[in-house]
Amino acid sequence: MQTVRGRADPGPTLYVVRSMKKVDYDDWQHAVYVAGRQMSDEAQNAWMDAFGRHLPHVRPLRWLDLGSGTGRLTPALATAFGGPVSGVEPSHKMRAHALATARHPSVTYRAGTAEAIPLPDASCDAALLFYVWHHVVDRPRAVAELLRVVCPGGKLFVRTNLADRMPDVWWFRILPEWLEADRRMYRPQEDVINDFTTVGWRFESLDEVRWQRCANVTTEYERLKLRPTSLFEQLSDEEIAEGFARIELVLPSIEDGQPVYETSDLLVFAHP
Repeated sequence: MQTVRGRADPGPTLYVVRSMKKVDYDDWQHAVYVAGRQMSDEAQNAWMDAFGRHLPHVRPLRWLDLGSGTGRLTPALATAFGGPVSGVEPSHKMRAHALATARHPSVTYRAGTAEAIPLPDASCDAALLFYVWHHVVDRPRAVAELLRVVCPGGKLFVRTNLADRMPDVWWFRILPEWLEADRRMYRPQEDVINDFTTVGWRFESLDEVRWQRCANVTTEYERLKLRPTSLFEQLSDEEIAEGFARIELVLPSIEDGQPVYETSDLLVFAHP
């Protein structure tokens, strides 16, 4: 049950993207994000290897981690690629967690948004948006800002769910209605690629990254109960309580003590 071998059923080919409830990370998510979304060294290395496949071998490389949150990947970027790395995050409390728990001599955390990145022109060799794009309000302005701060020939990595390629996550198999609520926050692959290419980025590839989400199902469920993802901001308290009750009914039958893996999409763009 735990090792992902495919993807969630994409359902109909017509996708209706509903308005996503705005997530205020200073309100709740900051308090649970570190515990609920922590990433093992193995998982971080899987992502660093994926980025490295698309980058030149020269080091160091300057990075922008846009929407860096609590610094889940920011220090790993500095360690893997030399840095410096600028973590740009609009949430004051998320940045405070990063400063407290994710320090690195080559990392600087800054206040900023996708639409107003506090960096000079052509100051980065690569930029990362990791579960950020669905939160961005003014997408054309954000894409133009990324073109401005990434140097010519640089790379842009966008990790986001795609409505027509949703990952096969074990609790979505139990709760297909949660899958549909999650899918409604995202858009199809073609639309997301067009966000960037119509403003000047060149699409290079859709990579797939297999990484370890958690040590086992039970541990991941304990994290899930913290409600550390945007999905829970889209569900009612009743829907959440009912979903957790259904998970607990089947949890003993699916736990086998094995690591939980996911295969995730990574969109790669090049600065022309």
